[in-house]
Amino acid sequence: MRVLAVIPARGGSAGIPLKNLAQVGGVPLVARAVKAARRAELIDQVVVSTDHAGIAQAAREAGATVVERPAELSGASASSESALLHALDTLAVEPEVVVLVQCTSAFIDPADLSEAVRKVLEGEADAVLSGVSNHAFLWTPEGEGVNHDRSSRQMRQDRAPEFRETGAFYVMSTRGLREHGHRFFGDVTVQQVPARHAIEIDDPEDLEIVRALAPLVDLPEPIDVDAVITDFDGVHTDDRAYVDSDGREMVLVSRSDGMGVSLLRRSGVKLLVMSTEHNPVVAARARKLGVPVLQGLAEKRTVLRDWLTIEGLDPARVAYVGNDVNDLGPMSLVGWPIAVPDAHPRVRAAARVVLTRQGGDGAVRELCERVLAARPELPEPTAPKAALRLGAPKPVAIGDVLVGDGRPVYVIGEIGINHNGDLDLARRLIDVAADAGCQAVKFQKRTPEICVPLEQRSQIRQTPWGEMTYLEYKERTEFGRDEYTQIAKYCDERGLHWFASPWDVPSVEFLEEMDVLVHKIASASVADHELLRALASTGKPLILSTGMSTLSEIDQAVEILGTDKLIMMHATSTYPLPPEEANLRTITTLKERYGVPVGYSGHERGLQISLAAVTLGAVTVERHITLDRTMWGSDHAASLEPAGLEHLVRDIRIIEQAMGDGVKRVFPGEEAPKARLRRVTV
Repeated sequence: MRVLAVIPARGGSAGIPLKNLAQVGGVPLVARAVKAARRAELIDQVVVSTDHAGIAQAAREAGATVVERPAELSGASASSESALLHALDTLAVEPEVVVLVQCTSAFIDPADLSEAVRKVLEGEADAVLSGVSNHAFLWTPEGEGVNHDRSSRQMRQDRAPEFRETGAFYVMSTRGLREHGHRFFGDVTVQQVPARHAIEIDDPEDLEIVRALAPLVDLPEPIDVDAVITDFDGVHTDDRAYVDSDGREMVLVSRSDGMGVSLLRRSGVKLLVMSTEHNPVVAARARKLGVPVLQGLAEKRTVLRDWLTIEGLDPARVAYVGNDVNDLGPMSLVGWPIAVPDAHPRVRAAARVVLTRQGGDGAVRELCERVLAARPELPEPTAPKAALRLGAPKPVAIGDVLVGDGRPVYVIGEIGINHNGDLDLARRLIDVAADAGCQAVKFQKRTPEICVPLEQRSQIRQTPWGEMTYLEYKERTEFGRDEYTQIAKYCDERGLHWFASPWDVPSVEFLEEMDVLVHKIASASVADHELLRALASTGKPLILSTGMSTLSEIDQAVEILGTDKLIMMHATSTYPLPPEEANLRTITTLKERYGVPVGYSGHERGLQISLAAVTLGAVTVERHITLDRTMWGSDHAASLEPAGLEHLVRDIRIIEQAMGDGVKRVFPGEEAPKARLRRVTV
């Protein structure tokens, strides 16, 4: 080893508590120092000397070796040189050159660091320090000039050059350090650094300054994330609206954004648009981009937190792009807070990255390209191993019923959680399904202490049973063994199948003990591979809903589940579902890609979309059911009331008869009109 870099990073700090872990540009100061040193071409190894476990962890994650610093060398009076010498002795190495790098300088150019090392390696200097050119006139408190004669003020160009020590780095020969015990000895020279790199962080004001500068000073780098969430106004648009004489609103967007979003979707990155306003312009643009959108959000941070939980995403690997102060909340949740260049100053200061293109002028495209730069190139999309089977998909047996093409549509009344924890209400809903002519009812099964996120458990909810925590509410409405035993008995009496969507592995085990005929996989669970493996191991038929999922995510699920006993359900997880998001042709896409029967799970108001799904080949239809859409609970509003369910089943049976077999023939009812009306000429 020729060159060793040592970064002293104590846990204590007088001005800023745990200063070395303070984040600048979304990265702890100690990690920034490590990364700069590791990128310096002439440095062979980077060591962090610390007495703090959190700093040690951040250092290791950034790629440094950690040397535990003893208490006697960790006090405020301990010198940096003592940390260097201790690191050398601990590692039992003797490099030619040792480099002291300070975390308190947020901006260190690896090229400057390497040039300073070169000067010592090649004998041009014994020690090199970082310095910035300084032209300031210095004064004593008594009014005497320190570096100038106050009676004869020289012009700037006539003064000898001076340099202010920045404290960023010091390079020295190891032998000289050992001999003198100090960083300055022999021939000392300065490695000049830019003024923008020369801020040393000593107090909170310095920290705020470098945080504001980071988006401007840091060089662009790939953005390695699994999901991108964007605000709409000011990010997809230039934050202006054009209103015509009829009050119709238009916005300016960039066509180039569309290709960037398309490439990002293909790469498997999840996308979402969040907007405070509820505006048809937002919905139209999101629909054009093929990106889900959440609108009318009063509290973006809470909604984003819940979305990340549902999607199973690590917030550290998520980007949020904003432009105004209402974006500060969601930006604080993610590892990559990003701002457009004309964002509010507070938003720019909070950003890890500031884009160079403005909203409406390619900001989204720039973001997409930087995210794509961190991902491997994908081959042209291909179907998974189980896909592209020839012929019609093989029917799947659920109990005594075959579900598939050419069979009666299997209609499922989704009771879900609409029973509100009331067994009598559940029985009444079972009656509704049976009276309408459904073949099955479905519930949802959770283990609340697993499924309810920690941060939501103590939140207070107003319920029909009074005020209680969210965890208490979920436990209050969850059925157990006694209730499901009675449900199973009642469904058998009414001639219905029953099953449930398990949301966790213990719930799979519970349903297996109840000996259900089939398991339903909720859209929210498509990426829960632990749950999928547990379900696959049951050997039971499986119904997989595909809402809020990409083909890549479905591919991975199918690889785990197999296709022999699989039924898919096309779904869009918007409640209630607007027609423009139904995308019913996906039924054909899924059937051709995976070679399995495909049904439809709907959350729309009315019957038209579900009936259209049947005409497109849906082999099963699932709809939420309720006694009254105005009842208390989250799913009632997007459910069918008894009359609506009865009409749905009736119309599905009519459509089944009307679809026919596709063979063109003259039907008996046509014979009489044909004889009476047809003219034959030669």
